[in-house]
Amino acid sequence: MWSAPTVDASSRGTSLALLTAGDLAGTLVFAVEGALTAARAGLDVFGVLVLAFATALGGGLVRDVLLGAVPPLAIRDWRYATTAFGGGVLVVLVSGPLGHVPPTLLLALDAAGLALFTVTGAGKALSVGAPALTALLLGAMTGVGGGTIRDLLLARVPLVLRADVYAVAALVGAGVLLAARRWGASAVLAASLGAVACFGLRMLAVLQHWRLPSVPVP
Repeated sequence: MWSAPTVDASSRGTSLALLTAGDLAGTLVFAVEGALTAARAGLDVFGVLVLAFATALGGGLVRDVLLGAVPPLAIRDWRYATTAFGGGVLVVLVSGPLGHVPPTLLLALDAAGLALFTVTGAGKALSVGAPALTALLLGAMTGVGGGTIRDLLLARVPLVLRADVYAVAALVGAGVLLAARRWGASAVLAASLGAVACFGLRMLAVLQHWRLPSVPVP
């Protein structure tokens, strides 16, 4: 079964730096999205910060545990918790002046976080030698994990189970990354293509009201 290509030490260092940058960017985006969702749900300041942390880091924590990278990077590296709480504090500080948050902004932030975490999740799996199928699944799981925890804390059906083309968008994004790597694309190009595919498909699904077939009730 195909897995990540062999790379030299310099390329591996560059790849790890890119994964960290993508992880932190996704952490910030999902932290802001989770905090905005919490604010719209009427949670207090503490609740907003908890939702920001859980949404931003939940998917990465699950990914690292499944890869055997324990304790997870989000706990070992102070930058992750700082970025997550920083996104929550930012929302607390500017939510008053901003006033009403357009639902479209939340959808765009969620799609951006989904795309970033999907490609970094798949990329991290490849970096430790995981086979392609494992990288595909872990990429999607990283993308949807934080939002799933967010929705469970808000006592609602997770978005991944009720949204139009949500987990499918993550799978497509991870699949595009894997295909690009298989065809010899650089880590940066492959991640960019995967992120664009995931984000674009998710936003198109929202704008065009695309739905997966439902199961008829017996």
